[in-house]
Amino acid sequence: MKMNIFTRRAPILFVLVAISVANERAVAQTSYPMLMSLKPVAAHVGNSSEHTLKSRYTMLGTYDVIVTGEGVTGEIIHPEVKEGEKPNLQEIKIRFNVASDAQPGVRDFRIGTPNGVSTLGQLVIAEDAIIQEEGDNNTRDKANTIAFPATVCGAIEKAEDVDYFKFTVEAGRALSFHVRSQRLQDRIHDLQQHVDPILSVRDANGTSLAASDNYFYADPYLHYEFKHAGEYFLEIRDVRYQGNQYWEYAIEVHGRPFITNVHPMAVGRGQQTRFEFVGHRLPDIRDTFVSIPLDRPVGSQWWELPMGNSVTNPAPVVVSDLPVFTELESGNNTHEAAQHVSLPMGITGRIDSESDIDCYSFAAMKDEKFSFEVVARRQQSAIDSHLRILDATGMQLTLSDDMRIGKRNFADSFIENWTAPADGMFVIEVRDLHLRGGADFVYFIRATRSLPSFELFVDTDKTQLTPGTGGAIFVRAERKNGFTGEIQLGIEGLPDGVEASCGRILPDKGQDGCIVLTASPDTKMRLANVQITGKATHVAEGQSPVALAAIATPYQETYQPGGGRGHWPAELHTVAVGRASDIVAVTLSEYDVTLKPGESKQIDIKIERAEGFDKNVTLDVTYNHLSSVYGNSLPPGVTLEKPKSKTLLTGETIEGHITLTAAKDAPVAQRQQICVMANVSLNFVMKATYASKPLFVSVDATEPESDKK
Repeated sequence: MKMNIFTRRAPILFVLVAISVANERAVAQTSYPMLMSLKPVAAHVGNSSEHTLKSRYTMLGTYDVIVTGEGVTGEIIHPEVKEGEKPNLQEIKIRFNVASDAQPGVRDFRIGTPNGVSTLGQLVIAEDAIIQEEGDNNTRDKANTIAFPATVCGAIEKAEDVDYFKFTVEAGRALSFHVRSQRLQDRIHDLQQHVDPILSVRDANGTSLAASDNYFYADPYLHYEFKHAGEYFLEIRDVRYQGNQYWEYAIEVHGRPFITNVHPMAVGRGQQTRFEFVGHRLPDIRDTFVSIPLDRPVGSQWWELPMGNSVTNPAPVVVSDLPVFTELESGNNTHEAAQHVSLPMGITGRIDSESDIDCYSFAAMKDEKFSFEVVARRQQSAIDSHLRILDATGMQLTLSDDMRIGKRNFADSFIENWTAPADGMFVIEVRDLHLRGGADFVYFIRATRSLPSFELFVDTDKTQLTPGTGGAIFVRAERKNGFTGEIQLGIEGLPDGVEASCGRILPDKGQDGCIVLTASPDTKMRLANVQITGKATHVAEGQSPVALAAIATPYQETYQPGGGRGHWPAELHTVAVGRASDIVAVTLSEYDVTLKPGESKQIDIKIERAEGFDKNVTLDVTYNHLSSVYGNSLPPGVTLEKPKSKTLLTGETIEGHITLTAAKDAPVAQRQQICVMANVSLNFVMKATYASKPLFVSVDATEPESDKK
């Protein structure tokens, strides 16, 4: 069967629920909501359903819901609030409307409130009806009775909580049990310990017939065929017998084919590809032909693939901008038997069995530079890749086990900017680190020339503004393969009434830049998702200038055990304008400062506090937590000299100052953009930040005329 397919992941949906909220003044630290759980955590395709949303801090006055993807919208069911009451709503109802053609899978969502936009929550879109755990079902005699197909939702709410569900099957029936729980908790801001679920199927006597612990990361999956008709039990608990009221789960149970992956897992744009299905309860025809349009976006995606008269559950597929070579069936287990490829190339293959090793040979000239990136574990593959580059004799030249992108480590491998030591033939060798193998051990290797480039990362996935105040977005660059130039930042999609002053990341060792947003005094409450970009020009000796560009990856910050500040990649960066809050304005004595090397200058700062707000405010020009700096757009050699600054404003204090000092060897800098932030602590990790208008700092290394004489 041939057909063109398209993913139903699409631009962001906005659903506005209009309500009137008074412009009240705060009397203590005012925090945006930090979403903690959604119950039930799943919604059924083609239906509308009500869910209970819990958060840290109030959700009173929620006016907006954002859901990623296409076909799912949300609206708040507002509780009755008596006139004059200001309840601390940390639990509200939300209705999700799921279209009949919405693609199953996991969606991110967040809400807009008068106190700002929330952290991210996650919603499972399920193909089957939702069954919510009821009552005390901690023993088999109290098990909830369920029927399949269904998506069973509940929570491992407390220590030693064990949830049981009772069902009846006929002899010979095979069922898949797919748990989503641990994977739903990566983005929960204030959940310092995560669930580690284990799933078991038991017979009527309580004997364990099958169990699964870690399959998709820490989440279980099992497929089981029942030999005898009768009554059975499904059991789910934390493997450590721990619990938490926010440890929600969804167990998708059905007898349909379940696709865990496809082979090949990657396809080039404009190519026609035969995908082989990998999974359980597969039909007699276990593959499909798909044509990929030339305008298909590149990257990792989830597709429903044609399977007879139906479609599969969404499967992970990588669309590549490279021509793709698929491993041949003949053996390539040694460097002598390596299959030849011409770089640059995308290589897709599979570690078919235990101890399988795949080798690919390529030609390179002395000093040619290449990068080799494995995409596998990130796309639900079972492989923990181990990647090596060998010479023609099989001698190891370099290797990579795990990789790092931005602030996160991954089990995939990455050899970056490898230089060929001589003219000749070389070998790419890939295997599983533990020498495992099987149908699920698929991989894709991006083998490219190492060209100058850069990547951008944004420290947070949301910027909170109030009328008349500013906010700072810090953008960090990772330069690659010899690029050392300046990067000009940009932003698209701002809400009405918000203006941006886009700074730059300085060349050479400059790492951070900032964008300062300002909301006009009459801006109404609203929010919008933005895209943060960077543009640069790379100039190499004897070559024409090359234009470079990148889109920034935002991170949601998370509260780690022990007070650490963690990060998790997010799809959205949302800019929200709330109501007037704790700090009404941050003003400076000057906004354009020039320093000579070795010189210091004091800048006076005044904040306007909201009536009744007397909590501590900390002034700063860099974004820090403990000893780590997450954003610093100061010119090289310029620092904030804290002993000569007044940065802690206690009680009703509204005036302070900072002193900027240029080192004696500080290089020249022209009007580098920074801003002064007034920070109010929300918890040990998070702070609300109110920013001044942009402050431009220059370093002028020219000698005064008097010194020259």
